[in-house]
Amino acid sequence: MSNASRRLAGILLVVYPTVIVGGVSLLRFLAEAETGYVDNPVRQDLWRAGHAHAGVLLMLSLVVLRYVDEATLSQRARSFVRNAVPAAAILLPVAFFLSILAPTTRAPSDLVYLAYLGAAILAAGLVTLGVGLLRAPWSPSA
Repeated sequence: MSNASRRLAGILLVVYPTVIVGGVSLLRFLAEAETGYVDNPVRQDLWRAGHAHAGVLLMLSLVVLRYVDEATLSQRARSFVRNAVPAAAILLPVAFFLSILAPTTRAPSDLVYLAYLGAAILAAGLVTLGVGLLRAPWSPSA
């Protein structure tokens, strides 16, 4: 694993507990009726989706870091792949969380469109990595 991948993996592992805090926060919102969280199904769904996407995409980021250095890619492409999934792990949850902040809001704001940007970056990063791995020289395992 390259130094760049190792450093980013360390950062992601240090940041990951924020997802845990988010999960505990959602649990608190469910337990305390006065937060208004349970009264707004759209807000519940988007916040749950934001939390789930954050956790899954951070894990996927760690998996991508394991493979990016084995792919036949330019340094620029490797850098893009290293950062694409963590960027999506920020953009998608931000789109979900910030598009419906107020407890009384019944429809997401235009910030929800950040999710499309995050999805496009995620797809581009994963396809780039996949192509780089398919282009890598094959070596039989011992």
